[in-house]
Amino acid sequence: MVLIFLHVAPANAISQQYDKQINAWVYPVFEQNWRLFAPDPESVNRQISVRTMGTAPNGTAQVSNWFDLSGMDDSATRHNPFPSHTTQNMLRRAWSSYLETLGGDDQPRSERAVMIQQYLRNIAAERIAGQRGGSFHSIQLRVITLPIGAPDQAGGNRPATATPTSVDTRYLPWWKVAPHGTD
Repeated sequence: MVLIFLHVAPANAISQQYDKQINAWVYPVFEQNWRLFAPDPESVNRQISVRTMGTAPNGTAQVSNWFDLSGMDDSATRHNPFPSHTTQNMLRRAWSSYLETLGGDDQPRSERAVMIQQYLRNIAAERIAGQRGGSFHSIQLRVITLPIGAPDQAGGNRPATATPTSVDTRYLPWWKVAPHGTD
């Protein structure tokens, strides 16, 4: 309880001196997120897709088409009066944590960053294995980011499309995964 108190208390000499040790104990299990009380609405839409690489019977590499993981979550949430927290947030929060811990170069610099990278990789691998047949040993993620436009002056809906120059596409490196499926 002392470590949690030092983590949430205003900065002081003790919490600043032992910041590294406190954070190592608090994250990821007791991470605080105050967005419930002061929401920070999303300013972008992200489409997270995955593709797999396996070995064809003749020994050549075989790369699948992209599979839309975000679309899978959206369809499970849409028209569901009681969507699960997992369906709504698991992939989105995993990606947010990935950005926070790994930044733009995809190189983990802490144990937490390695854990978040593995978490995102495992989510993608398990979801694609559950949706597609075949075997694979590597995956790659693609994240397409589209800004959400501001509401018009009359308070109407936001524009559905963004300008083409505002679209950002990011390809993560290929990640090895435990072999999935069988041919």
